[in-house]
Amino acid sequence: MAHLHCPSLVVSQAAEVLINATNQSMDSWDQSPSATIIEIKLIEWLRSQVGYPAGDAGVFTSGGTQSNLMGLMLARDAFYARQGHSVQQHGITGDLRKIKVLCSENAHFSVQKNMALLGHGYQSVVQVKSDKFARMDVNDLQAKLAQAEANGEQILAIVATAGTTDAGAIDPLREIAGIAAKHNIWVHVDAAWGGALLLSEKYRHYLDGLELVDSVTLDFHKQYFQTISCGAFLLKDERHYELMRYQAAYLNSEFDEEAGVPNLVSKSLQTTRRFDALKLWMGLEALGQKQYAAIIDHGVSLAQDVAAFVAAEPRLELVMQPQLASVLFRYRPAQLTDNAQVALFNQRIGDALLESGRANVGVTESEGVTCLKLTLLNPTVTLDDVKTLLALVEKTANQLLNA
Repeated sequence: MAHLHCPSLVVSQAAEVLINATNQSMDSWDQSPSATIIEIKLIEWLRSQVGYPAGDAGVFTSGGTQSNLMGLMLARDAFYARQGHSVQQHGITGDLRKIKVLCSENAHFSVQKNMALLGHGYQSVVQVKSDKFARMDVNDLQAKLAQAEANGEQILAIVATAGTTDAGAIDPLREIAGIAAKHNIWVHVDAAWGGALLLSEKYRHYLDGLELVDSVTLDFHKQYFQTISCGAFLLKDERHYELMRYQAAYLNSEFDEEAGVPNLVSKSLQTTRRFDALKLWMGLEALGQKQYAAIIDHGVSLAQDVAAFVAAEPRLELVMQPQLASVLFRYRPAQLTDNAQVALFNQRIGDALLESGRANVGVTESEGVTCLKLTLLNPTVTLDDVKTLLALVEKTANQLLNA
């Protein structure tokens, strides 16, 4: 329960065997014809779940960091293209200190990492404040946009998050997309975790507005219960793929496209690439969408039940009402009143549990204060199981207090 690390479906493990045994690569049609068709069909289906127009603009990736890199790279290249400049042909130009990306202070670290890889550096990333539920504050977003204009800065992209790593927070996507549209700014949504709600029957509305953004990151090795690695990048407008196109004769890509044959290598940062789409395909075939929805919804509903239990316990403190399948809480003994002492004590609890070999409970920070975290991605776990774990947390805390 310590991390965004799920148990995998047995059918996903079976798919891994087939992927490894056939050892196909997705970089040319003649190496993977059936695999290519399956991936395209899944991309078309995922786009329909998001609410994008019909099409196949998207590709399977190794995970969220790669998908976020693709979103930021295409946002950057589209930004320059609007100014009549091709990054692909001539490289980055202009005063890079004046080109910024906006994201929540709770956004994934890959935003900074990827902007550095793209040549803009960490300095290009401006963090927008979060509200009490760890979501992007749209008032501060508007203030940051106004400040950028006053400073003579240009905004390359806004990165919204649908499922922050700790709180599972989902930024107000519709409001962000509306603000961005007024300024003609690309919006990329990192839905590596929250994208699982595309299949939800109870919580799909949490993703309201996702259909309005320019690109989306999805991860299937989180709450889709697939083996690592398995992710996807979706692009709303397929014409932006032209910004990264490159023809290589030995892949026959130009000939293939002229003949109407699919060419997936032009959509990916990778050349050699696994047939990871098979895992999601087999998972959907085995479970069906209704059962898939049930195991995804279980984690979110369980988090709400756990939060209610924690809030009722005298020595446990709920840090934030859960939004996805994550519960942030603290153990707060009566004899410790200083927040710094409470923070250190919760760190010790997490360390002691891990060292004992009994449990691995996440340790993180919320608003600068250390707390414990449960990430409830196992659909076989019940509230009673979590109560047993929380009893162990309290027992460990008492042992530390009496040591």
